[in-house]
This record gives sequence, C-alpha cells and structure tokens, in this order.
Amino acid sequence: MAADLVLAIETSCDETAVAIADAAGRPLVSRIASQIALHAPYGGVVPELASRNHSADLRPLVETTLTEAGVAMRDIGLVAATSGPGLASSLLVGDTTAKALAVGLGVPFYSINHMEGHLLSPFIEGGGEVEDHVALIVSGGHTLLIAVEGVGRYRLLGSTKDDAAGEAFDKVGKMLGLPYPGGPVIAALAASGRIDAFDFPRSMLHSGDLNFSFSGIKTSALHLKARLADPLREEELADFCASFQEAVVDVLVAKLLTAAAETGASLLSVSGGVSGNQRLRERLEAAAARAGVRLALAAPAHATDNAAMIAFAAAARRRAGIPPSPLNADIDPNLKLA
Repeated sequence: MAADLVLAIETSCDETAVAIADAAGRPLVSRIASQIALHAPYGGVVPELASRNHSADLRPLVETTLTEAGVAMRDIGLVAATSGPGLASSLLVGDTTAKALAVGLGVPFYSINHMEGHLLSPFIEGGGEVEDHVALIVSGGHTLLIAVEGVGRYRLLGSTKDDAAGEAFDKVGKMLGLPYPGGPVIAALAASGRIDAFDFPRSMLHSGDLNFSFSGIKTSALHLKARLADPLREEELADFCASFQEAVVDVLVAKLLTAAAETGASLLSVSGGVSGNQRLRERLEAAAARAGVRLALAAPAHATDNAAMIAFAAAARRRAGIPPSPLNADIDPNLKLA
C-alpha cells in the first residue's frame, strides 16, 4: 500500500483517541479509550488523571488501530494531532507522540485545532467536500457560530458569553444528582417528560446579535430545584429535564436560523457533543426544512471527541494547499478558531 494514509491522535481532554484515514480523510478505523469511569467519582475531569492515562493508553491504542485497519506504520503518509484548545497536560501527550511519529516516518505533521475538527466533522460521511456554510459548534466547552468560507477560512459570528450549552447540561445534571456526564442522562430522562412543565429562561434569544448565554438557565434550575421536593419524584424529574432541555434547544435553533437568514447561507452544519442530542437534531431538521436550507449534522460517532475528525481536518488542509505545521509549533490550551 502506498504511504498515503493519515494517522491522527486526539487527547485534548479525557478521551484518548486514534484514527487511521485514507488520503481523503475518510476513516478506516477510529478508536477511543474512554476515561469517563475514571473521572465519574469526581463529577468532572481531573487533569492529572487524564494526562497520566493518555500516556498509558496511547501507544497500545495506536498499535491496535493500525492492526484493525490492516496497515503498517510504513503506510502512514501524514500524521496529525490536536494542538488546542484543551487541557495542556493532555494536549502535550498526543502532540508530542504525533510529532515523534512524523519525524520517525519522515512524513508531514499537521497541528489541528480541536474546534476545526468538530467544525468539519459533518462532512466526513459526505465524500469530503467542504462547502461554504454557517456552522454551529455546540459542546461541553464551546458554543460557537462560524461562517465557513473554505477550509482554514473561518469567521466568528457569535459565541457564548459564559457557560457553553454542554457545560450547562452537565452542571444541571450534577445539580440534580445524576451520573456523570449529566448531558446524556438529562436527554434520556427528558424523553418521558413535558417540555412545558417548568418555565426556564431563553437567555439572549432576542439580543439582536448571535451570541449565547447559558449561565442564567443554570441559575434558574438551581432556584427551581430549591423550591421542589428533595428528592424529586420520577415524573417531576423527567419534566424538569424536558423543560430545561427544550429551553436550551430553543436558543440553539433560533440563533442558528437567524445566522442563516443574516448571512444568506443555504447550508447549515451542527457538530460537537451536544449535536448528538436527539431532541436538538429533530428540532434542527424541522427548522431547516421550514426555512428551505440544507442541514449537515455530525454523525453520532463523530459528535463527541474523536480522532477521525482530526484526520479529516488534516486531510482537508492538505487538499486545500495549506502547508504542514512546523515541528516546533507549541500546543495552545486557549487556541481560537476564528
């Protein structure tokens, strides 16, 4: 096999991820060593624990991924890794390993912005062509609206002024005593609840800009819980989760459709961990159909942190003629996308 495959590593937070992709960035194998069980007792990610386990898990995961893909290290023609944003100690593990592999193989190295990985992930399944569009990235750490004018050409339209949407989900989940991470548990409970049982605020819904704020809804949830019985009855908990989720979804859908109208975009994309929320996906599909715009959603396997999106972003950058990254390029825990 010609040495044209991409090997990508993602260690920005608490997931150790490795992927092998073809020259176009289409994944052959994508594997994740999850650390959720390790961090669950603490109710959040412990940086030292995360980096220590990245160091232990990364080499065997690279070897396993190569074996499952049926390729040898000599078949790799490009190596990529996440350089930020994220936890510094976690980023260093993947970034340093990837650079060492690139040097040893004598192949180019691409330093990839984690958010660019999410941004481009809705196009992994579609043959690799990234069209101009407006994107919503919604995850545990970020809520961004981005105008995509080509690979590597991004313009910030709006962002959260405080908590990210995923962060609000997880913090409210913790507030309710739900298992970590709270977002998926809230979504599961919401399926049997009433979306209008409780009145949560839709912050900045009519702010006149494309920014977000989710700290107010978190505070509202705290005050509401204090007024209710402890512990909540099963039906009451489901109603709480459904009403909370609907308020967050209302804001996300409205802001994205406003961005489409203001920019004249005919294509929208949504990515990041929260994009896997089924209620959000249903509402987005219905809203896009009413507005007469196309919608590209990240596949569930590519919504949360993964290395397939890093491989795809690296391949897309190479196709766009963007040169490889220097090997002395540093990580940046606060790296901006636009």
